[in-house]
Order: sequence, then structure tokens, then C-alpha cells
Amino acid sequence: MTYVVTESCIRCKYTDCVDVCPVDCFREGPNFLVIDPDECIDCTLCVAECPVEAIFAEDDVPEQQRQFTALNAELAKLWKPIIERKPAPEDADQWKDVPDKLQYLQR
Repeated sequence: MTYVVTESCIRCKYTDCVDVCPVDCFREGPNFLVIDPDECIDCTLCVAECPVEAIFAEDDVPEQQRQFTALNAELAKLWKPIIERKPAPEDADQWKDVPDKLQYLQR
């Protein structure tokens, strides 16, 4: 089982999770992070660090966000690794509670 970054991360992209990942499995896109399922070792450390509760175990991804499992796998092949924390976008706090953000995902 792997962990999956879901919709809450879109346009927030807090990188607290990156700091605690022992295997550098996060990949960074323009306004979203994903987890490379081939690199994730299921340590769970990132889950508690995410301030918007966007990270779930693959089996626990909410039904309405199941497409993010495949999306993480797809984008992890395209995006570069992120291995250290970066500042969040300036408007991240304004986006953290906004629902239905998939339309804003930049590839």
C-alpha cells in the first residue's frame, strides 16, 4: 500500500510533508504535490505533517477522491522530486478550505 496526496493540496502545496519523508518520494508540480507509489515505503510520517489533511493511505482515500491514486502515479512519472521544504504559495491559506479544486490542478 502507498500513500496518496488528494485534492486538498491543490493550490496550497504546503511542503511540511517533504521534510519528514525518509525516502524522498514526493514530486512537485506547479500547484500540487504527489507521492511516487514506487518510492513510498508506507511509513505514515507525512500524514500527520500535512496541515490540510490531504494525505491518505491508498485504502483510505475518500470515495469521491479515488481518482487521485492514479493521478499521483501518473504525475510522479512526470514531475521532479522535491526533497526539502519550501514556502507555501502566498495565497495557500485562502485555498486550504476550498472544495472541488481539481479544476485548478496545473500539470
